[in-house]
Amino acid sequence: MSESIIAVEHLSKSVTDSAGTLDILRDIDFVLAARETAAIVGASGSGKSTLLSIIAGLDTPTRGTVRLAGHDLFAMDEDARAALRAQKVGFVFQSFQLLGNLTALENVMLPLELADRRDARRAATEMLARVGLSERLGHYPKVLSGGEQQRVALARAFVVQPALLLADEPTGSLDFATGEKVMELMFALNQELGTTLVLVTHDRGIAQRCQHCITIEAGRVVPQGSPSQ
Repeated sequence: MSESIIAVEHLSKSVTDSAGTLDILRDIDFVLAARETAAIVGASGSGKSTLLSIIAGLDTPTRGTVRLAGHDLFAMDEDARAALRAQKVGFVFQSFQLLGNLTALENVMLPLELADRRDARRAATEMLARVGLSERLGHYPKVLSGGEQQRVALARAFVVQPALLLADEPTGSLDFATGEKVMELMFALNQELGTTLVLVTHDRGIAQRCQHCITIEAGRVVPQGSPSQ
């Protein structure tokens, strides 16, 4: 295997309140290299979204750590984690998370502008063309279909060429046919740009297309084989 992009090491997360201590995640371990794909599956409340948040450095574990491109996320302070996340991580959400007062082009330009990229307009225009939205550059999210909004979100995530893309139920708000097209695009960009893809999904069909399927049950990874993409 090539050098790991993401390494989750003995990761546990617990929360304590007046009712006692709840173990959300228990001793999670896995490693992914460039271009690899992994689906995180499990019942609602099993800890999938918590795991994704910790991988992103947005939440902190009780024990264990996450290494992103060789960097120990939790040996860093919040500012350093945010800077690394901006350089290395892209996000795609079920609810798209586009800014309604910005056009499709401006939404995709935003992460590039925050990184002081002088070629932000050109790079964003090219990425929107790659996802089939050349005719929608000046349109605002409210006049785009759900599938078009998710393609804008994909373009925004991939335009920075992240080492790691995290997707939380990326087809959850879409009909089956539109969701299929979005996933085809996501897997294609994953390979073209060499991005490691980790997605949370309830869709077993999507999970089976990933190289690794990480099933969370009662906070633990259920041992199983890894289906081929």
